[in-house]
Amino acid sequence: MNEGSKKAIYAAFSANLGIAVSKFVGAFITGSAGMLAEAVHSLADTGNQALLLLGAKRSKRQPTAQFQFGFGAERYFWSFVVALVLFMLGGVFALYEGVHKFRHPQETSSFALAFVILGVAIVLESLSLRTAMKEAKKLKPAKVSWFRYIKTTKQPELPVVLLEDFGAETGLFLALGGLLLARYTGDPRWDAVGSISIGVLLIAIAIVLASEMKHLLIGESADPELQLEFRKQIEVDPRIKEIIHMETLHIGPDDVLVAAKIDVDPSISIPELARAIDEAEVRIRSVTPFNVIIHIEPDIKR
Repeated sequence: MNEGSKKAIYAAFSANLGIAVSKFVGAFITGSAGMLAEAVHSLADTGNQALLLLGAKRSKRQPTAQFQFGFGAERYFWSFVVALVLFMLGGVFALYEGVHKFRHPQETSSFALAFVILGVAIVLESLSLRTAMKEAKKLKPAKVSWFRYIKTTKQPELPVVLLEDFGAETGLFLALGGLLLARYTGDPRWDAVGSISIGVLLIAIAIVLASEMKHLLIGESADPELQLEFRKQIEVDPRIKEIIHMETLHIGPDDVLVAAKIDVDPSISIPELARAIDEAEVRIRSVTPFNVIIHIEPDIKR
């Protein structure tokens, strides 16, 4: 995990922990369903940051006889767990609490305190989201949209934090809107509607996160542009006639497996062939920051 990802995670962890405590206090005093849903949401987000840090730590373990390619995919696994935690603890609870309070309306007290807590939380979440976006911009190409970046990046932590912070910020405004409507209409069910809206939002984000992490866990290939560059670095050597086929696989956020079968000039000697393959491996590693594991096999095209 790069330093930018760590900085974004620590910023989100600190903000969510402080916000969760203040929201639980506010929910206890006011009885607000939206406030309680947001408190559980922030608590789940705090746990999510801890899981991301756990995954980063475990991914650094050295390869073993059983796991010869290392543990880089741990970061994908724990990011997938984060999506499930966000869904289970955040979305489902918010839906349950909202439906319960809608069916059994309960007057909200101390509106002023609730508004103050939500206002402070909005400021803190904005700072956390700003940090995540700042660090992600260092990795995101300028011409790539945020949605495209989240869909295509092989680094799981920053997209998770970005979506979490976006969801938290939106959820806070939904909770605030529900409380405002409840306050000025005199109908406490608007507060419950805010909680239900937060639940739907969190479940939608969880589905997006789980889908993206599932693809990475199953095993995505390298980006098409990078695959094309790998091909160029192999085929630039005149001793290599062409690539018969090539496959790539991200075995972790920073690790790529490249397997290629090549058709070579039959007139070259075995030592010359070995040199051609070694030089191709050097060229491949020179065009990417990833740790590349390369297997190139000579063959005859049929």
